[in-house]
Amino acid sequence: MRLAALGEVGYGVRVSTRPFIAARIDEAIDRGAEALFRALGWQERVICYTGYGSGEQARVLGRVVLGPRRAQTQLGRATETFVKRRGWRNFFTAACVRAEVTITVGAQSVTMTTDRGGYIDQRVADHGLAPGWQIAQLRTATSEVWEAPIQIVSEEVGFGVISDVDDTVLTTWLPRPMIAAWNTFIKDESNRTAVPGMARLYQELLDAHPGAPLLYLSTGAWNTHDFLNRFLRRHRYPLGALLLTDWGPTNTGWFRSGREHKRGALRQLTEEFPGISWVLIGDDGQHDPEIYAEFAAAEPEHVRVIAIRQLSPAEQVLAHGTPTAMVESPEEPAFEAPLIEAPDGRGLADQLRPLLSDQA
Repeated sequence: MRLAALGEVGYGVRVSTRPFIAARIDEAIDRGAEALFRALGWQERVICYTGYGSGEQARVLGRVVLGPRRAQTQLGRATETFVKRRGWRNFFTAACVRAEVTITVGAQSVTMTTDRGGYIDQRVADHGLAPGWQIAQLRTATSEVWEAPIQIVSEEVGFGVISDVDDTVLTTWLPRPMIAAWNTFIKDESNRTAVPGMARLYQELLDAHPGAPLLYLSTGAWNTHDFLNRFLRRHRYPLGALLLTDWGPTNTGWFRSGREHKRGALRQLTEEFPGISWVLIGDDGQHDPEIYAEFAAAEPEHVRVIAIRQLSPAEQVLAHGTPTAMVESPEEPAFEAPLIEAPDGRGLADQLRPLLSDQA
């Protein structure tokens, strides 16, 4: 049995191919919680995330969890809605571990199994859907049918936008732990602040490039997906897929790397959309300039412009505990693509217009 969990790596050395111990503990806890809530009569439901795709394949995202039976009274439904809107509620779910899910996208239906966190990340090929916003259907053996929006991007589209979320479209004061925890677990989207001019900037970019994809790439947890969607709708940001991550342990360590999540997502998008050159939008509060510069150096044909929102001195202090001048690295990243910087969406838009016009 022990040898079955080992793999050859050369020179007579064997390393374990079993998941990291934290991942195994995490799965055991999730299985225990799932068994308990099933015994209490909770039902399977599918949380659908916004997906995207091309004419060749569509990426369907979601999660299967257990939830209590729906409240029957008006007061019960109102209470349920209020509780769900609290940030902390999103982090206390009973995941359906290794659950079977049937996904229908256009002419294709596939059955897949969720991962140990109940997450769905499935690509469906030969779906036959036309470019534009479409619907995928997801269901488990005991759940109702749930619908997920998917943007199918035409092969003729050569323009796209990738945007960070925290401190780029909304202010969160990340990564200071106490303030971040308050914003994430207590507040709802009505108490969060949108960065001025960013929603209008994104809408202007999409209006000028019909059919172009907009993807929100963040190191935030999948548990915040519903909150972020409500926030984006409230502040009139265009609809787009949210590419988030799971904060739990991985198969190789205790925590996921936010930087590697972003780097991996950027590389993946170049493979999925080889004909698109992206406008990369982020902020100077964390690592966006470094990550975008690396990507532009490695994939120059896939980057049109890098746009960086400059945090104010107060935001820098709240995000880092130090003023801007003290958090800058000794060596600034070398940008292979045009770089623009401004404190808000209006300033970025004023600089983007002539750059994109020259590239047209």
